[in-house]
Amino acid sequence: MLKGSGLVAFLLKAGLASLKGSRRYYAWMVFLFVLFLFGLNAYSKQLVRGLYITGMSEQVTWGLYISNFTFLVGMAASAVMLVIPVYIYENHDLHDVVIFGELFAIATIVMCLLFVIFDLGRPDRFWHLLPPVGILNWPASMLSWDVIVLTVYLLLNVTIAFYLLYMRYSNREPNKAFYRPLVFLSIVWAISIHTVTAFLLVGLSARPFWNSAVLAARFIASAFTGGLAFMAIVFQMIRARTGFTIGDATLKIMRRIIQVTLLINMFLLAAELFKEFYSEQGQFTSAHFLFFGLKGHSGLVPWIWTAVGLNTAATVLLVTPVSRNLRVFNVASVFLLIGIWIEKGMGLIIPGFIPTPLGEVVDYAPTLEESLVTVGIWAFGFLLYTLFLKVAVPILQGTLSAPRTNLAPAGNPREHE
Repeated sequence: MLKGSGLVAFLLKAGLASLKGSRRYYAWMVFLFVLFLFGLNAYSKQLVRGLYITGMSEQVTWGLYISNFTFLVGMAASAVMLVIPVYIYENHDLHDVVIFGELFAIATIVMCLLFVIFDLGRPDRFWHLLPPVGILNWPASMLSWDVIVLTVYLLLNVTIAFYLLYMRYSNREPNKAFYRPLVFLSIVWAISIHTVTAFLLVGLSARPFWNSAVLAARFIASAFTGGLAFMAIVFQMIRARTGFTIGDATLKIMRRIIQVTLLINMFLLAAELFKEFYSEQGQFTSAHFLFFGLKGHSGLVPWIWTAVGLNTAATVLLVTPVSRNLRVFNVASVFLLIGIWIEKGMGLIIPGFIPTPLGEVVDYAPTLEESLVTVGIWAFGFLLYTLFLKVAVPILQGTLSAPRTNLAPAGNPREHE
């Protein structure tokens, strides 16, 4: 299906295309690479001195790394909200951007795996998580399920995105019998990766803050909201910088999806808060620690109230007609990204450990080294996604393609979607 010589030429041209760009492109790539080096330097210190240099402790064993992991798993799953309208409802407005969502899923899953590796403390322990060689204790361990679904989702998106881009580059019509089953499988799998991540938390019976039947639904709703908000901003940047045609109709569809998923997420959050605070016995719970502090410890209070304020403001903006203005929509999208990042990170992972089963209350704050490692991973993810876009955009525009001389006539350029 993929010819060897043509594949080699494709890889060579793609590599060369990723190296060519304007001064602004080079400045952006250098900026990201420098941030990545800062993170790598901080991680080298962690390797030498251990996780002691992070803000984690015996009481709070998951911190900024796992907080970002839970957020990014949702961002990866959100790509399915572009796939469903295209492949199930045959929506042509999203045809030309669905590939960007699949590439985004690849970059975010790579970031997820990096956060897991760095959270282990010693990278050589990662081999225990590899399905072919590690001892995963499957199916009893929820962590083993998480590793498997993330790995399969990564492989699905790599296969689909690479195949469709290669077919477009080769001016050939893709084989629907090959890639469409993978697409429909990826839709189911996208839901599963965030569901399993939620079950990983729900299954820890010693952490009552996470023991909620609606946590998986909250994860999925917030994932679709935050992921689409991010991609809406990226799509506008793509069409502004590259001239790639992304119509306002595409952004309107994304806005409507965000409106629905955001309202679902806010409703589920309100239901959780009612459950936590309506009972008068909730003054020593993790939720009380998160929102109001406990025993003089209130490090997370500013975080969560910032998230509540941003999510509420974004909800007001999006459910009113003012969100039809792209600038207002972009402001609301930024609010959502920050608010959901806090809510699913610092507002979910950390309070799950406080108070401890022994009643201890401690504050957690990321250290400089921990923050630099996190910034470095994010920079690497953006670097990777930028490279993907640098190759994908000219292929979809038709400016990067194989010679047509010895090839079959090209099909409809939209047929592959």
